[in-house]
Amino acid sequence: MAMTLGELADHLGASLDGDPTHNITRCAGIESATSDELTFLANARYRSHLDTTKAGAVLIKPGIERPEGLATLTCDDPYFAFRNAVIALQGTRVHPEPLDGDDAGRSSRAAIHDTATIGEGTRVHPFAVVERGATIGRNCHLYPGVWVGPEATIGDDCILFPNSVVHDSCVLGDRVTLHSGTVVGNDGFGYATHAGEHHKIPQHGIVVIEDDVELGGNCVVERAAMGETRIGRGTKFADLISIGHGTTIGPHCLLVSLVGVAGSVKMGHHVVLGGQVGVAGHLEVGDCVQALAQSGIVTDIESGTAIGGAPAISADTAKRNALAGTNLADLFRRVKKLERAASKSAGE
Repeated sequence: MAMTLGELADHLGASLDGDPTHNITRCAGIESATSDELTFLANARYRSHLDTTKAGAVLIKPGIERPEGLATLTCDDPYFAFRNAVIALQGTRVHPEPLDGDDAGRSSRAAIHDTATIGEGTRVHPFAVVERGATIGRNCHLYPGVWVGPEATIGDDCILFPNSVVHDSCVLGDRVTLHSGTVVGNDGFGYATHAGEHHKIPQHGIVVIEDDVELGGNCVVERAAMGETRIGRGTKFADLISIGHGTTIGPHCLLVSLVGVAGSVKMGHHVVLGGQVGVAGHLEVGDCVQALAQSGIVTDIESGTAIGGAPAISADTAKRNALAGTNLADLFRRVKKLERAASKSAGE
């Protein structure tokens, strides 16, 4: 839907400098936006783009100087305001109705056990399977190939994209999203090595995914051997992430692609792990920890710490080490030259 800049300013709680009657139809990036599109500038390093953008208006922070004639919407958090503008102008993802769905939105080609409970408004697509005793809440979407195991529980407004899996007795809260290929509750990696052979330890625990969690494609959250593996409310995963059995991840964490967390880790709230971070087992990672990409966490990390490197150290030191290591060959030659000079001097 189209909105005028005046309407957008009111909706976003922003201060408008420009023509309040100008129509905006969509949102776009600052380099590609056109006169009927809204964009944003959240980082002052990209201030120069304001001089060349063709956008109809730009969301900016207070204190950013704007070129003459460029309409701006000023607010404290332009990126979040841009998110809200996208929803207002373009809505959210629309989920299709199941092929050959009945009046309740359930495909005749889905397999739903007689003892399963499915809430009102839930859509079940072809070739989804809901096993005995499973409970699905209201207004969910189960796409083709989804498997919900026996006695599993899924809350309201959940989205399970194609080929995602919730194993037996695992629990998903409300508004949980599992992207394609993600598995919740497969067996943990637990073996007892005896006489040179690895003997499987039965994994009798479960996984609990709290409200408002989103797991990207091809993620795996292992069930605990005993007790539970838990992902805290509001936490978001990118793709290709593995969480070991018995681990607890706190609320509102962000894990970027290719993160691996071993078993029995306790992670606090608002932790951010960059791409390819690895966390060894049985550690405690405090609240609000930030780990740079490819960090290797092998010891407990205190709350509020920024870390990097492998093994992980303070982020500032890790960055200095990385810069120092960009020309080790030249440093090696200089050291050898000094050694030869010192040896020659000593001989004289």
